[in-house]
Amino acid sequence: MNRDLQIANWTAVCALADIVPNTGVCALFNGEQVAVFHVDDGASHVYAIGNYDANSGASVISRGLVGNLGERIVVASPIYKHHFDLRTGECIEAPEHSVGSFHARIAEGKVWVGA
Repeated sequence: MNRDLQIANWTAVCALADIVPNTGVCALFNGEQVAVFHVDDGASHVYAIGNYDANSGASVISRGLVGNLGERIVVASPIYKHHFDLRTGECIEAPEHSVGSFHARIAEGKVWVGA
């Protein structure tokens, strides 16, 4: 295993192949639901944010549509369509309902999430 993955306390949450490009999945990380997204713009990138959408009161962010608003890569929550920045977790329409963001990376064919 890659040494820096062990040092940083990263957790493998799924195989990269388990996530269809430009979609998300829900994973359990440290007892919390995390929405993990695989964005492919010619190169694969992964992002992880909280899965709970306070605007709707449901854990559905991982089921949202991935896109962009200007330079921001976002996911639109499937219920009220609020946009969440995949890098920061900020809810663009209602910043008071922003979610946490997590470090995410691809290594050894897996998606790793770190606090």
